[in-house]
Amino acid sequence: MDSQKENSSNVLSELDEEFDSLYSILDEVKESMINSIKQEQARKSQELQSQLSQCNNALENSEELLEFATRSLDIKEPEEFSKAARQIKDRVTMASAFRLSLKPKVSDNMTHLMVDFSQERQMLRTLKFLPVPKAPEIDPVECLVADNSVTVAWRMPEEDNKIDHFILEHRKTNFDGLPRVKDERCWEIIDNIKGTEYTLSGLKFDSKYMNFRVRACNKAVAGEYSDPVTLETKALNFSLDNSSSHLNLRVEDACVEWDPTGGKGQENKMKGKENKGSGTPSPKRTSVGSRPPAVRGSRDRFTGESYTVLGDTAIESGQHYWEVKAQKDCKSYSVGVAYKTLGKFDQLGKTNSSWCIHVNNWLQNTFAAKHNNKVKALDVTVPERIGVFCDFDGGQLSFYDASSKQLLYSFKTKFTQPVLPGFMVWCGGLSLNTGMQVPSAVRTLQKTENGMTGSASSLNNVTQ
Repeated sequence: MDSQKENSSNVLSELDEEFDSLYSILDEVKESMINSIKQEQARKSQELQSQLSQCNNALENSEELLEFATRSLDIKEPEEFSKAARQIKDRVTMASAFRLSLKPKVSDNMTHLMVDFSQERQMLRTLKFLPVPKAPEIDPVECLVADNSVTVAWRMPEEDNKIDHFILEHRKTNFDGLPRVKDERCWEIIDNIKGTEYTLSGLKFDSKYMNFRVRACNKAVAGEYSDPVTLETKALNFSLDNSSSHLNLRVEDACVEWDPTGGKGQENKMKGKENKGSGTPSPKRTSVGSRPPAVRGSRDRFTGESYTVLGDTAIESGQHYWEVKAQKDCKSYSVGVAYKTLGKFDQLGKTNSSWCIHVNNWLQNTFAAKHNNKVKALDVTVPERIGVFCDFDGGQLSFYDASSKQLLYSFKTKFTQPVLPGFMVWCGGLSLNTGMQVPSAVRTLQKTENGMTGSASSLNNVTQ
């Protein structure tokens, strides 16, 4: 009850403000029109006064001429009389009174300033409360999902010239169809959209779908939400598998860094436990590969000089894309894919179960593609970010400059097992960007490339 009274009071207050504003506008318009009438009246009065002054001057000149003519009648000598007559003739010819128009230059008609407010009165009588906008309609056919951006388009069910702006709301979900009430993320809001479409760019597609809804707003109120629309935004998401990494690598979800003390610290810790109470340390416990079962659990997946970590998600079908960026001081790193059967001492690209491109900035700079212990030097500049495209079904692994989408190298093969993203790091670090769609530019390049012969047949081996 109290809420109803408060809302009613607010509406009445807003109504008073609107009418006060309307009265103020009418007063301003009235004052402006009155000034226009006064200015026109002053202009015409001044014009008539100027014309009257000219007539008075002409009459004064004419009276002087008449006096001269009267005096000339008293001249007795014919020669002098003739001279005076000629002067009278000349002065009459030049007299301003004979050139003046006695018709007023301006009329007293003011009809051009008359008003007719019948239409405006009719409009004022139609004043009413602003209607609530109808719910917009999102058109899925006009919506576009590409390059980790989503363009949402909508329309009003009928024309409404009172619409001031739109509000778009979106949220990520792993469920197809209508939004679910429970276990869902909160709606994110984009306000004050003036057009009937909006593009969200730079998204991370870490869920399979996104829900969208939109509402229209006029100056007073927001309308109902549109029926929600769900668009598919799935992409490959993976993290680095800490359990598969070399002990000299410090691994987070999307970052890996070289840690020269990683293995030693763990190893020394175990040595202390093993030798506790024993007078003779065991020489067999000095290598990382011979750690006892208590440590071996998960972090002995790679050892020796295989400074490798794999992704935690296997690729078994489809086309996928991710990007890698190396630290500026990184001495050596590799980026590629490998079968799960990659050996614990194996380095990426040195077996028939792994493919990669390798960057070496130690002693001499090299950039090469590697597979099955074969190397193909790449005569291109190492980009700041490397894009990796894996077409499992098509048997293709391609590497791109992530910024320009220039093709760096492409392997052609036949994957006979699921593959995992693989990374090698020595003295430096890498960061990943996943949840990405295959860029449109890469798709276009793939169509072109698939119509051409591979550039490095020595590495395009078919793996059995």
